[in-house]
Amino acid sequence: MSQADIGLIGLAVMGQNLALNMNDHGFIVAVFNRTTSKVDDFLAGPAKSSHIIGTHSVEELCRSLKRPRRIILMVKAGAPVDEFIDLCVPYLEKGDIIIDGGNSLFTDSNRRTQELAKKGLIFIGAGISGGEEGARHGPSIMPGGNINGWPHVKPIFQAISAKVEGEPCCEWVGDEGAGHYVKMVHNGIEYGDLQLIGEAYNLMKTGLGLDAEQLHQIFENWNSSELDSYLIDITSQILERRDEDGAPLVDKILDVAGQKGTGKWTIVNALDLGMPLTLIGEAVFARCLSALKEERVEASRTLSGPQPHFTGNPKEFIENIRQGLYASKIISYAQGFMLMRQAALEYGWKLNYGSVALMWRGGCIIRSRFLGDIKKAFDKKPELKNLLLDSFFQTELSRVQSGWRKVVAAAAEMGIPIPCFSAALSFYDGYRSGRLPANLLQAQRDFFGAHTYERLDKPRGQFFHTNWTGKGGAVSASSYNA
Repeated sequence: MSQADIGLIGLAVMGQNLALNMNDHGFIVAVFNRTTSKVDDFLAGPAKSSHIIGTHSVEELCRSLKRPRRIILMVKAGAPVDEFIDLCVPYLEKGDIIIDGGNSLFTDSNRRTQELAKKGLIFIGAGISGGEEGARHGPSIMPGGNINGWPHVKPIFQAISAKVEGEPCCEWVGDEGAGHYVKMVHNGIEYGDLQLIGEAYNLMKTGLGLDAEQLHQIFENWNSSELDSYLIDITSQILERRDEDGAPLVDKILDVAGQKGTGKWTIVNALDLGMPLTLIGEAVFARCLSALKEERVEASRTLSGPQPHFTGNPKEFIENIRQGLYASKIISYAQGFMLMRQAALEYGWKLNYGSVALMWRGGCIIRSRFLGDIKKAFDKKPELKNLLLDSFFQTELSRVQSGWRKVVAAAAEMGIPIPCFSAALSFYDGYRSGRLPANLLQAQRDFFGAHTYERLDKPRGQFFHTNWTGKGGAVSASSYNA
């Protein structure tokens, strides 16, 4: 008998908690897992007092669903998504909806939208952020794909999503892979935020010699400032946690960072689109560098450099670090929104950037007070080219950049690596420069490869070549990439 409002495949942590969340909001959920014993364990355990329906085959799951059938896949990105789509299709009818709620690459969502449309089926790629807690109590949901499916999933998604000032952190993003693209950029910004916080932590721990309890207090105080955010909050909690012997747990954790690929996807796409996501790129490479643990230990014994020790006023330095962290965070988000803007132009999407900021204000990992200011900027000027051109952010960066610069300089003198702080400041100085040394670079390219150049005294789009040595010819390269 068809009675379930939605089906869910994949009962790992996120899948279980989403099913419970939907159940709490009055939706009847049918669930399936490839290892069917997990279905029985779930129903006997966390879902024991719920109205969740357990099924033991894809066919049974599909039979249990009201029409149009709605199935959300919470499985590993890549081939498993395609495998489950193929398993579901024989039991579906025209107008039924398949939703991918995993961290899929947006190009896969483009393809799946097109392929399923040819079969009369609707595909939605929904980026979901918030981890275990968010899935259970209210995540940020970023749906894209076939717009025809939105009216059928909107009541469920907006009911279970996080709310900020009564507004759901879920709205339609755009066509095909737009939802998963915005989630990818969210994760890229998350990489940047995590690395920036780590750099601030290291400056105070290594440069000032502060212990975990002192650092806990500082991050707790910072969470009452402009830096108020989920990640600052959990950093404070992490620094407070003690191991069984009473020592700070964080000090016992190996300094090797893992990654699942979404940060890499972000910077690869930025390179494809020619967007300078320098901060997020450095955050990804910082994780790669951390993985070279054995080499770093060996190098630490032989490579020379200053001994980290700050000799100034510690209280002023901590405030400068806070200002630098805030300024760098602004740059990180500015770069992320730059990338989304270029992607919208490249892929023909109509992204609402204020709506994206709203979706990120609650439920997701990068949620913060700061996103309200971003939403205001785009509400005021929807076609804003860059957050750095908004008057609020210009004022904020002017207010804190002195401390930002002092921190970057002090870190260099102490030999403490802060790749994201430094990349953020370099980007800011580059973006505000009316003239960069690319004129010399173009002359060099033309010298050795006849790649041509444009001139300040001629209209844009006219290209010139110089026979620099007198031995070359007048022939220049036929293609030119600005």
